[in-house]
Amino acid sequence: MSSIDLSLVRLQQLVQHLPLYTRPTIHIAGTNGKGSVSAYLSHILASSQPPFKVGRYNSPHLVVVHDCITIDNKPITPGAYNTERSLVEEADKQHETALSSFELLTLTAFQIFEREKVDVAVVEVGMGGRLDATNILPTSVILASALTAVDLDHQAFLGPTVAHIAKEKANIARPGRPFIIGRQKHPEVDSVVQDVVAEQRGILLPSVQVSQREWDLDLDGEKPIFSLDPDKFEEPPHLPISCHLPCFNGTLRTLLPLFGDHQLDNLGIALGVISSLFTHVPEELALLDFPSKITLQSIGDGIRATRWPGRLSFHTIDIATAGHKRAVVLLDGAHNSASSQTLSDYLVHIVSTLSRGPRHPTEKSTRALPPSPRRLRLTYILALSHSPPKTPLETLSPLLPFRSPSADHSIQVTTRLALLRFTPPDGMPWVKSVSPSELRQVASLLAPDTETWVASEAENENSGEQGCADLSAALKWAVDGRHGEDDNLVVLAGSLYLVADFYRLHEIQ
Repeated sequence: MSSIDLSLVRLQQLVQHLPLYTRPTIHIAGTNGKGSVSAYLSHILASSQPPFKVGRYNSPHLVVVHDCITIDNKPITPGAYNTERSLVEEADKQHETALSSFELLTLTAFQIFEREKVDVAVVEVGMGGRLDATNILPTSVILASALTAVDLDHQAFLGPTVAHIAKEKANIARPGRPFIIGRQKHPEVDSVVQDVVAEQRGILLPSVQVSQREWDLDLDGEKPIFSLDPDKFEEPPHLPISCHLPCFNGTLRTLLPLFGDHQLDNLGIALGVISSLFTHVPEELALLDFPSKITLQSIGDGIRATRWPGRLSFHTIDIATAGHKRAVVLLDGAHNSASSQTLSDYLVHIVSTLSRGPRHPTEKSTRALPPSPRRLRLTYILALSHSPPKTPLETLSPLLPFRSPSADHSIQVTTRLALLRFTPPDGMPWVKSVSPSELRQVASLLAPDTETWVASEAENENSGEQGCADLSAALKWAVDGRHGEDDNLVVLAGSLYLVADFYRLHEIQ
């Protein structure tokens, strides 16, 4: 079934023939939230005074292969990537190690960080942990490891239960190094991780508790009014939060720019890592002197500056139809039942926010209900990866049918569906999309009366032209027939590969 070789033997052979990797590194595993945690960390460290030079490696890439490697939160240039990739590929060929595309990419990222002499690298595990290519990192460079929420995903490779998966992921723990664990919804994860970290002689530390607070006009400024009017779009207000870090006397109070309640937990993990840089840095890495450069102010600045495209991120786009229309699109890479539930919860939050606010930014809120219910047309554009034993039914069940906030009759939500394939990612032949007809069968079970648009069945094996063409057609259908008095939101989800098609189509970086 798989072309993935879960073994580090070939990597261990090849790294002996490459320049030694020496960059201090933060290593992050988990099922959901790894990317968000890495984004918080890289922005916080880059906001220090003076700023640290920060490398970050995420997977998968979004639009082009090199965008998963960043220096100070900017993707490296194609030239820089190609230079190091060529050196790694030549070594691979010379020593006949036959590395996979992901393994070559991982070593390329490490060589770029070494060449650029980054102060700190933030590295996201690709899949699992124990046998992931990123776990080739030597213990000597590890500043801290972290584990985000663990859930069912990639069972064919990591094991059938959450406990099996947690054990694989926790095995990035290293002797004498801090290991920060985030809040878990499955109770068995905590006990499994505790055992693994103890076996590895690591230091298990909790994440930081982050709480929502009231909006403070003096601290946060004027609170924006959320509007789905594509010509006057205003995204939802950023979440005011507060927390206490053990390494500081004061309280951190700032705005959280990434949407969704789950980001409180993700930020808590990132702040747990930051706290460990004050208390548990190994002696050989102490020259970085984190306490002299990281302050509550710089942490707050870094959090507010954090961006993480394609994860509950809003965009307004022009769509070339007969009437030339604009649309507000919410992108999210939700690809399993847990992340779909997170997306569903956030959509409920959006509906609640709309029902309490004015219809347009220029209107003033009033306690009186409008004479007729507000209407929202919610159009899902969905594509899913074929990844047994995970099923489309499991992934789509949290989204369909849409569950409006209980007892809220001030807004009526109409749901529509567009079902299609995504463009196959380069270098990952095992990634296949679920056929639109199969998606339609599942959607018919969950929401039988929903208006649905279905793309062609053809499996796209080319450069991506068909995938973008199908997405373009789906977007045109999504805005077709909309009424000016209605709120309209297009939600594109199910896979980061579909999100990547959107960015390619609209040339958004």
